[in-house]
This record gives sequence, C-alpha cells and structure tokens, in this order.
Amino acid sequence: MRIAILSDFHFGFAYSPELENDSFENAEEAMEKALDSDLILILGDIFDSRLPKTSAWSSAMKILVKPMMRESTGVKLVQSTKEMREIAKRTLNHLPVLALHGTHERKGRGEVNAIEVLENAGLLIHLHCDTVVFEKDGITVAIHGMSGVPERFARDVLQQWNPQPIPGCYNILILHQSIDPYVYSPLEPPSISVSNLPKGFDLIIDGHIHQHNQIKLGGTTLLFSGSTIVTQFEKAEAGLEKGIHLVDLNKEMKIGFVPLEKNRKFFYEEMVFQGGSAKEQLERRITEILSASFQKLPIVRIKIYGKEEDILDQDLKELERKYSDSAILIFAKELESPEITKKLEFLRALREQRLSAEEMGLETLRKNLDEFGFSSIFDYEQVFELLGEGEVEKTFNILVGEQKTLEGIMNKSAKVSG
Repeated sequence: MRIAILSDFHFGFAYSPELENDSFENAEEAMEKALDSDLILILGDIFDSRLPKTSAWSSAMKILVKPMMRESTGVKLVQSTKEMREIAKRTLNHLPVLALHGTHERKGRGEVNAIEVLENAGLLIHLHCDTVVFEKDGITVAIHGMSGVPERFARDVLQQWNPQPIPGCYNILILHQSIDPYVYSPLEPPSISVSNLPKGFDLIIDGHIHQHNQIKLGGTTLLFSGSTIVTQFEKAEAGLEKGIHLVDLNKEMKIGFVPLEKNRKFFYEEMVFQGGSAKEQLERRITEILSASFQKLPIVRIKIYGKEEDILDQDLKELERKYSDSAILIFAKELESPEITKKLEFLRALREQRLSAEEMGLETLRKNLDEFGFSSIFDYEQVFELLGEGEVEKTFNILVGEQKTLEGIMNKSAKVSG
C-alpha cells in the first residue's frame, strides 16, 4: 500500500500580485505526484483563509477534484469510528482522500469549516478525533486523525480522545499542531510536546509546521510534512525544497520525499551596514543571487541591520524597480533608532508573522483578560465573536459570572471541529 502525504496548500495566499497563483500551481503539481498512490492524506490548512474567496474556491476545486478522476486501486474500508455510510458512497469508489482542518480553517460559531464542505461534496473524508481503517492486498493501515485546535487545548483534546494503536496493522496518527520544541506560531506556546505524544504508533505526521523534517522517537517516526508553498519568508524556509512524502507499507515502512520541480525559489539574506554605501553592497549581493537561471522570478528577502542614515528608503525602492524583471525583492529593516524600531514592531508582526487583524485582536483580548484576572476556562475566541456581534452585555455577564460561561472547547466532546 502506498500513501501520499500532502499539507498546507494555503490556497489563496498571495504576498503580492506576482505570487497569487503560486499556492494553486504548487498544490496542483503536488496532487499530480500523489495520484499514483492508494490513499492521499492532506494535513490541514488547505485554504489560507477561514472564509475563502469564491475565486480561491474555484481554483481549489479544479485541483481537489483530480483524485475523483482516478479509480480506486482496490483499497477497502475495514472500519471507522465515524458514520461512513453516505460518505463512503461518495468517496471510496475513487482514489480516497482523508483530510484534517487546520488553524486557518477553524470554523466560526454556528458554521461549518471549509474541509467539512469538501466532505459534504464527496471530495474527501474529514477527520477530527476519528479513526479509519483501510486494507489492500493483506496490508492494513489505521489512520487516526485530530484536526487543528487552539494550542492551549491541544494536549487536553488529544488526551481526552486518547487514540489507541490497533493490533495487527500499521498505525498512523495525523495532527495539525505546534509540537514543542518545534514551535510554529509565537502567539501561543504549544501544549503538545515530543514527550507527551501518544505511544505505540508506527508513524506520527504533523502538518502546520512548514519545514519538512523526519525524526525517530524510539519505535515511532515523527514526520513533519511541511508546506507546498513559502508563506513566512523566514530564514528557516530559505533553500528548503517543497514537496510531498510517499509512504510505502509492505514488510516494513519506507518514507520518501518527492520535491516539487516548479516551486519558486526563495532566498533569505541578513546584511549589516556600518557606514559606506549600503546600496552598492546590496546591489552586488542581489546580482550574485540572480546569476543563476530560474523558471519563475525568485523571491529574495534581505533583512538589513544598520543606522537609519545609512539605509535610505529611496535607495531600496530604486533597487526594487531595477530588478523588478528579475526578482521579487523584499526588504526588512532593523534600524538602531529606538523610535523607529518601536513604530515598526506592529507592522513587522503583521508582515513577518502574517497575523491577520482578527488574530491580533484575539491576542490583545487574551492578554487583557489575563491582566484583569478573568477566568481562563472559557474560550476567548467565542468571547471575541460575541463582541464582534455586538453582544457586549452578554459578554460582560459571562465574564463576571452572572451568566453561565460559554462552553469551552474542553467542555465539549472531543468531536468538536474547533
């Protein structure tokens, strides 16, 4: 049995107009490379937005429908913890796809998320605290999946679900969370670590973290599937290939990485200036990077350290114009002027961490609630939604205990989709 692992397409992501098709082009190549498998797993963040634009839906569907055009290779559904009667009719007569929802797809209150919509359309099987078992040619594999939840709840949700390896088959656990010490987002520390991951699984695969990596934990392999596109423009992603993983299950498990051939190259540089012509030094380095040939305009991000008077915005804009036909240049400045540094902090957070206005608001609300000593047993994301809907009085009553607190994620069943 052969299983393809794909993750973090981030459909709809676009730092600039030049990059708006990259997420779809990369995901399409990744999907084409996965079509010769018996089973496809997608580990969350298929979309970049909780509410994708119709244009993103349109382009995404052209890619996600491809497995439906491939006949099943004979994989049989053996058992499942979720009701599969209607789902099986729509998804198991072609190449099966199982998927998690990620942090970018967690639904709003009273809504369904984008991955549930795709399941309803028959394109995939959505897993959240579910186990599905497949068999082909005498090889049996159990896929245990927990979709993305807020980091502070992740360990408790995982422990409450308590997935157990099934005897007599390969057991694969798939997640979409930060795992300590592999931290993706600075907003919240992870509650799951390598030390408290469930035991006894042959393979644990984690989405969410965009750099692919493979680690051995005793008898378990921990695989970070990585993303198919660069979204952070940070040093860790520079020079790192994007692609998919193929897992072959026979007498032993073999994991291989298949790189994308058409992925746009990304370069990251840090340069320190102490007097002299910053423009000339920058130009020399950019010319060196662009001496190679590229299928697509490469992204070159240069983080600049120095004094304000040595690094002129006018020079940087001139360089951007000069190389606009050869590269997509991104300059980030770390200046010694404390006043300017402070003013840039907020913008850097938005740009480098790609925090949305909603995420910044959630983080501000959480800090303020903690500062004023309000109880943390309720889900502050739901409190945030209530405030956004104008329910100020209801929110106040919840906070002061005059009204029963909203059910937090941990007070719900482990089947909650976040």
